[in-house]
Amino acid sequence: MLDGAYLLCIKQEIGRYIGGRIDKIHQPSREEIVISLRSAQGDPKILISSSGTAGRIHITGVRIENPQSPPMFCMLLRKRLSGAKLIDVRQTGLERILFMEFETRNELGDIVKLTLAAEVMGKYSNLILMDEDGKIIDSIRRIDDIEGERLILPGVHYTMPARRERLNFLTAQREDMVEHISQFKGPSLAKGLIGIFEGLSPVIFREWIFRVTGQTDMSSDEFTEDTADKITDEIERTRDRFLSGDRSYIVLCDKDDIPRDICFENITQYNGIYKTVRCATAGEALDMFWSERDRLVRLKQRYQDLYKTVKSIHERILRRTEIRRRELEDTLDRDKYRRYGDLISANLYKLEKGMTELVCEDFYEESMPTVTVKLDARYTPSQNMQRMYQAYRKADTANKRLTALIEEGDRETAYIESVRDLLERAERAEDIAELREELAAQGYIKQSGRKSSKQKQRPLEPMVYTSPAGFTVLVGRNNRQNDELTKSADKNDMWLHTKDIPGSHVIIRAEGKQIDDETILFASQLAAYHSSARGSDRVPVDHTLVRYVKKPNGAKPGMVIFTNNKTLYVKPKL
Repeated sequence: MLDGAYLLCIKQEIGRYIGGRIDKIHQPSREEIVISLRSAQGDPKILISSSGTAGRIHITGVRIENPQSPPMFCMLLRKRLSGAKLIDVRQTGLERILFMEFETRNELGDIVKLTLAAEVMGKYSNLILMDEDGKIIDSIRRIDDIEGERLILPGVHYTMPARRERLNFLTAQREDMVEHISQFKGPSLAKGLIGIFEGLSPVIFREWIFRVTGQTDMSSDEFTEDTADKITDEIERTRDRFLSGDRSYIVLCDKDDIPRDICFENITQYNGIYKTVRCATAGEALDMFWSERDRLVRLKQRYQDLYKTVKSIHERILRRTEIRRRELEDTLDRDKYRRYGDLISANLYKLEKGMTELVCEDFYEESMPTVTVKLDARYTPSQNMQRMYQAYRKADTANKRLTALIEEGDRETAYIESVRDLLERAERAEDIAELREELAAQGYIKQSGRKSSKQKQRPLEPMVYTSPAGFTVLVGRNNRQNDELTKSADKNDMWLHTKDIPGSHVIIRAEGKQIDDETILFASQLAAYHSSARGSDRVPVDHTLVRYVKKPNGAKPGMVIFTNNKTLYVKPKL
């Protein structure tokens, strides 16, 4: 990952723009800052992230959406650094901290120097603004205690994190490297090298061992006389390539094209398990590795309130429906009240006011067993009979009402689960905005303030794919679009949806042609991919002609009924 050596590559890339001035500063999320420079060499954007899992600094080419209102730290940076000139970029050894020094003017017009320290240290990552005396002006993450050792607060003098003395592979003498490696004792040389050399990720250590031994690790017991010498040879070859600029900025991707690691050196240890993608610059490799993940994280951060609201609505509907199911159980034996009323009616002549029970034959049963009916002594026999019939009518009415409410609750649950699935699969801010409008239209959340005509966004278009046979396949982005897709489709088009699983409606446009099996399989894989079962290996997908798909009156958006369907079991595929 982003180690000290890779950070040195970033330092050199940013260093090309020394002399440039800050044009814009944005804060796309609570842990990220983007600084745009203007210079004779170009207009780069520097992304700095203090995320505990994705901390980094590099030149980025990714377009990042910015919030409407800048956070406080962003406004501070704009106040102090707008128009500032980049005069130096520093790094101590291969430490994972980059210092960018700027020259600017204060409120009095005097020239001052300010420093931004980008600490890329895992969960301790941070971005700190300091004055020329080394005092902290502010930081993106204020820390009042790290095990009582280091404070990151305004007014506190900045101190470097504690540093362990280790060898720098770019400057260390060969004799020192051989000696340290030879003295290693333990079960894992790869872990041992971490304690010997600073600023390198484990993938590099494993690569050096692999090039010498053909395996990615070894114990000290497996050392031969020349093991340390051979590993040092590999270290020196890596150093020579690094210092000469002969670097391979690579991203290692798995079989599903998901980035798994980055490096400045070609990696051979995986024997083809990972695919190697080469990039022109260190920043480009980091963009490839993090951009998609970060975009989704930013999206969820920005609309976290909607996720919480939908989850709360879902839980509330489930609780309410469960209460109604329990109440329905109490009405299932309602027929006994009608039978008791009939038995009292048939035996009125034997009853008097004040009696507490009726013992009679139950003529509803073939064997005519004796049954005891409890009576209320306060009422006449006729009144007891009417109370039994009244209890039956009340329970019967409740049964019908509760059955209808439970069915409505199940439909509501299915709808909210579909919205929740769409939220989890949303890829753009526009997707979230349309879902918010949909929920407001259904009365689940309050309608936001009326937008001006300039702010109104055009409805999103459905996703469009082309099958191998040339058929157009449309996929809905949200429930309202699902309705529009199905409503506007020709009756001979084909409709697809995951079976009993929240997902998008999919339409294959027939356009007067016979839809082939390969296209149905293609569209079924798309339907499985655009559903909550995306991570499964075998997903059932129903398909039928649009003529057999109906939307009941009053149904929630995206809810339909269909017949004449067939089911395919497929693996989700985009």
